[in-house]
Amino acid sequence: MLRARLLHKRFGGHIALRALDLTVEPGEIYALLGPNGAGKTTTIQCFLGFLAPDGGHVTVDGLDPQVDPRGARARLAYIPEQVNLYGHFTGDENLDYFAELGGHRYSRKERTALLEEAGLQAVAFDQRVSGYSKGMRQKVGIAIALAKQARALLLDEPTSGLDPSASHEFSQLLGRISQDGVAVLMATHDLFRAREIATRVGIMRAGQLRREFAPNELSAANLEQIYLEEMVK
Repeated sequence: MLRARLLHKRFGGHIALRALDLTVEPGEIYALLGPNGAGKTTTIQCFLGFLAPDGGHVTVDGLDPQVDPRGARARLAYIPEQVNLYGHFTGDENLDYFAELGGHRYSRKERTALLEEAGLQAVAFDQRVSGYSKGMRQKVGIAIALAKQARALLLDEPTSGLDPSASHEFSQLLGRISQDGVAVLMATHDLFRAREIATRVGIMRAGQLRREFAPNELSAANLEQIYLEEMVK
């Protein structure tokens, strides 16, 4: 669903990505670990078509976002670290608006089902988003992704700023989404959640994918040790 081949991106004299090879299959949750500046967000922006590669290429379900940006983005949903919603709209109104922008019209009953599937409490459906927590905003973002019928979900630091309960709840939600065949690429610093939810983990440093493995192959302590070792090489 998501493929990067020999992906290279430069900003002036800084090389952000160096011959990156990455694949995320349908139903897979891929956690991309690395420090700030490792190239995680740049990778996501290349998949979204926001950045043009300087070398190599990316595809979304076989489509190049630079050649067919509308087709590629129709298959994608993106949830940044801070989900951008209209604060003066309710959760339901935001879902209705963004779903329609994506070419989908839903009845109130259908939108309610989507918000429930995303884990938002019913009492919040008609409350203004300006009063939402980060976790509640993320759930509306997930509902929008479900409404869009996205086949791939791109997440940038999704658990940053969430308390342990909300982070665990969000991880379980991603697991349910992936069971429907959605490919999930998650850029994160959260080693614990990466091991808990991901089917594969990649460690990035200085624009390169240094290590890749299935998290069930390692204990949490071993994952932390490997991560720290890669950061000092």
